[in-house]
Amino acid sequence: MDPTYTISELAKEFGITTRSIRYYEDFGLLSPARKGSMRIYSKRDRTRLRLTLRGKRLGLSLADIMQILNMYDGTPSTNVKQILVTLDVIAKKRAELEQQFQDITAIRKELAFAEERFRAALDRINSNNKKKNNHKNSKVKNRQ
Repeated sequence: MDPTYTISELAKEFGITTRSIRYYEDFGLLSPARKGSMRIYSKRDRTRLRLTLRGKRLGLSLADIMQILNMYDGTPSTNVKQILVTLDVIAKKRAELEQQFQDITAIRKELAFAEERFRAALDRINSNNKKKNNHKNSKVKNRQ
């Protein structure tokens, strides 16, 4: 008989909350058996949870993760399809991350330019204030 797991055991093993596991179940990624109100998770559910968490770490959406997981039925032809779909999802995610990287690089340059302009403006203001103070001090000394 295959091992089974409670929601608490899976939550502890993977370092997540039971609420997260229930969310993944509501989303359709997990389908535990029920014994009254108690959820009984199978080895398959545990594997799907592990793969879901891995997909989340990679930045995949739950919809992408579900598409990949639901393709698996153990036949070699499906495994090829699953691999091709996974490669496509990875390529899209990589392109998305590359675009984000380019956007962040552009924003960092804009921020550096803005910071430089504002520091220069602050330096001008401070310099003008010093000149005014020096001018006032020299007038006071001349009166005495």
